[in-house]
Amino acid sequence: MIVTVTPNPSLDRTYEVPSLDRGEVVRATGERMDPGGKGVNVSRAVAAAGRRTVAVLPLGGAPGALVAELLAAQGIEVAPVPVAGTTRSNIALAEADGVLTKINAPGPELGPEERELLLRTVRRQAHGADWIACCGSLPRGLAPSWYADLVARAHAAGVRIALDTSGPALLAALREGPDVVKPNAEELAEAVGRPLATVGDALKAAEDLRSLGAGAVLASLGADGQLLVTGAGAWYGGAPVAAVRSNVGAGDASLAGFLIAGGAGPEALASAVAHGAAAVQLPGSVMPTPADLSPAAVTVTADVPLDRPLTDPAP
Repeated sequence: MIVTVTPNPSLDRTYEVPSLDRGEVVRATGERMDPGGKGVNVSRAVAAAGRRTVAVLPLGGAPGALVAELLAAQGIEVAPVPVAGTTRSNIALAEADGVLTKINAPGPELGPEERELLLRTVRRQAHGADWIACCGSLPRGLAPSWYADLVARAHAAGVRIALDTSGPALLAALREGPDVVKPNAEELAEAVGRPLATVGDALKAAEDLRSLGAGAVLASLGADGQLLVTGAGAWYGGAPVAAVRSNVGAGDASLAGFLIAGGAGPEALASAVAHGAAAVQLPGSVMPTPADLSPAAVTVTADVPLDRPLTDPAP
């Protein structure tokens, strides 16, 4: 069972448009409304794989109620933390050529009692969990050390932690030794304070995060695949993608695939790559089902292509 924690969830509206012309009336060719937030997406992908998951998230107002309703309709157990503020609504515009424009609202500010209730709810749901996946940005009212506190409490309870966040919150949590962290190339570059131009640069940066406390690093490199760096070694994985329809939630699908497959080693990396490759070929933030996966197309190797340039270098 996988528990997910999404401190700043959202109601996501995705519109597919031929092109985005500033100042003009743009007519959508398709639209979706989904429960959003990185941890929410992980739960959706876990549920799509037929596995049990519990989503812990603060919810408020009509958008919050709709998020809970949409999750329940997908067979996801929801452990809501009622908050006075209103859950944020985000908008994504997906153009036909694969370019995505996102407008993310800030979300509500959590008060002291709401912050403590969120931690208590995570602790209550952690009993019997194989993993707790803590994902996304922190809302107003939560200090950058909040994830670090959560990691420490989870480890004290004997539960493994996967962390997908960035910036000060990631750096603060590393000292508590999360079992796996999942940055993308840009977040990895930000964490180590230097640009990444090659897969070798990403490998060195992942090793640096391990030296700061991460047990393992699962790095998403976009079109250039994924990298897993652990104390046992490093592996590189990739899969062909016919056409990118939307990359919303692709990294979250990858993390779900990794955890579903045990959260360790090249087999878990292969599952992460298969889930990520399937996700980018689906509309909006739709999470892949087993029928969408092409595991035979995935390649994983311990021979990491160090000199391979990144298609989108991280500044």
